[in-house]
Amino acid sequence: MARTDSTGSTWRYRWARQQNERRLRAYRGADDAWRRRDEELRRLRTLAEDCHGTVEAGSGLALELASDEVVFRVLPAVHLVEVRHTAVLPAPDLTVTPQTGPLRARRPDGVRVADTGIAVITNRRLVLLGGRGRRDWAYGRMTGLAHDPHAPVTLLQVLDRRRASGLMLPVDAAADFRFVLTLAFADAIEQRHTVVAQLDELIAEHAQLKPFRPTIATPAQARLSSLVPGGRRTVAVAAGLVLMVPVALATSDPSDPTGPELAVAATPAPPGSPAAAKTTPKPRGATGSAKPRRGGTSPSPTRDQLCGAPANPMGYGFCGGDRIRRPAAEVCDWFDCVPQFWAGRGYLVQCRDGSVSLAGGSPRACAAHDGVRRAVRD
Repeated sequence: MARTDSTGSTWRYRWARQQNERRLRAYRGADDAWRRRDEELRRLRTLAEDCHGTVEAGSGLALELASDEVVFRVLPAVHLVEVRHTAVLPAPDLTVTPQTGPLRARRPDGVRVADTGIAVITNRRLVLLGGRGRRDWAYGRMTGLAHDPHAPVTLLQVLDRRRASGLMLPVDAAADFRFVLTLAFADAIEQRHTVVAQLDELIAEHAQLKPFRPTIATPAQARLSSLVPGGRRTVAVAAGLVLMVPVALATSDPSDPTGPELAVAATPAPPGSPAAAKTTPKPRGATGSAKPRRGGTSPSPTRDQLCGAPANPMGYGFCGGDRIRRPAAEVCDWFDCVPQFWAGRGYLVQCRDGSVSLAGGSPRACAAHDGVRRAVRD
């Protein structure tokens, strides 16, 4: 008789419903993350086309502009920071790196705040109008530029100053300010088209990473191991214990309570005799000091770290690492496996319909699933 719940559905139908709900949640999370990054890239692309600066943007500032100088951005509440030690910054370039995580409002070690004022970006220089004076960084004399990836600090190096200095920006305005600074520097060297082309390439690459809607799990795909809490992992551990217990019993050497050792131990030896100098043997496996075991497990990688792959405890993703020829037994609990998945004899790949196959490297891989899209890596 089939095992049913209160609604009359068998356990296979319950398994299929749970699998479909989990897959749908994972897909929605991946799709939301993909859309947020896509919107950010397209916003930067529009800004790169439309941001050209005006003279009127600098009106009311205590800053005299050159005849061909325009203002791109004005930002108040900016701190002037100076590096306490001598540092060599990387040369300024036009690389666009969209911010992937929130910045922390902290000051890095080795940096001190020297002044506070208004930051102005023009097509010729970066200026801080502070309470103690003005600080200029001309693009033509700039030799180094670095953006802190964790704090809203941008450091610059110019020819006429020995130590690096820069700006500590408001957290919510740091990303846009840095991008506009890249555009202004690109205009100074007549390379704005390079920034636009780079953004077009990033948008095209990101479009290839759009997550697929998962296939629907059917009751026929359910395995008997799904009835056991923990699934196949629990079954494997139980099978290992069943095999280990007979081996442990066969190799054990229990002492005989009626043997001579007990009789000798029960008879006290006279002081100074060789028997008194002998120490009681330690039990088998005992050591002088036990090493503490490290507890806890490492957190599962996030979807962004896995390049769009479903969150999974194995750390399988779509970028970096090596090809997977022997996937973990629970891979189909986290990925949508094709029928006859374990019959594959290649490496793990994702098909174009979102399912995964173990026939990578074969011309027949994903033949019934729109072909191979990319390899799954660990």
